[in-house]
Amino acid sequence: MSVFPFESGRGRGGLADDVCRRIADEIVLGNFAPGSRLDEVSLAARFNVSRTPVREALKQLAIMGLVDTRPNRGSVVAELSVDQLDQMFEAIGELEAACARHAALRMTEADRARMLELHAEGRAAMQAGDIDRYDAANLELHATIIRGCYNPVLIEMATSLRHRVSPFRRTQFRNLERMGESFEEHSVIVEAILAHDVITTYREMRSHLLSARSATNRVAPAWGIPSNSQQKLKGESA
Repeated sequence: MSVFPFESGRGRGGLADDVCRRIADEIVLGNFAPGSRLDEVSLAARFNVSRTPVREALKQLAIMGLVDTRPNRGSVVAELSVDQLDQMFEAIGELEAACARHAALRMTEADRARMLELHAEGRAAMQAGDIDRYDAANLELHATIIRGCYNPVLIEMATSLRHRVSPFRRTQFRNLERMGESFEEHSVIVEAILAHDVITTYREMRSHLLSARSATNRVAPAWGIPSNSQQKLKGESA
């Protein structure tokens, strides 16, 4: 039997992913301040796991840009500014909107069926108030639409940046009201894709990502300080 109960019955990769999500949430919520050291021993004790999944999680977080690895200091929380976060959301909004526009014309019938299945799963999760279930359905719905553009370059770019902003997108669902808003926004996007309406699809997907950025402010105020880029985005979407 493992001396770390949380590790019992869990695959090594899956456990590292869990720890990665938990540390990312702490960073986004401001519980781990920018520049603070992330000690492997302390984190292992905090999450009741061994140091191995913590070490692997920190590597994932470094790739996502949430953690910096510095000589003689180990891992520290990255100094990410509000403007940088705004710019990442602006970029992913444009990329996902472009993917969705192409997907409205290129998705196969199997792709569309999968999209509807995931949208239904999102509805069930929202009605149950299940944040983790809704987040999982949300991630796969967006991934399905991205893949549906059938442009490998766009898919690679969108997926890479999407990975970096995923902790901020996930945290928004701690506000249960946001789940309902997100689901309604998905409904408009799904209907537009099914109707092959490229203009509405592009506009609504971009708006959906800007809404996700704004929703982050409700649960993570430290990332909601008004900035020049955020004000510009609001003006453009008005």
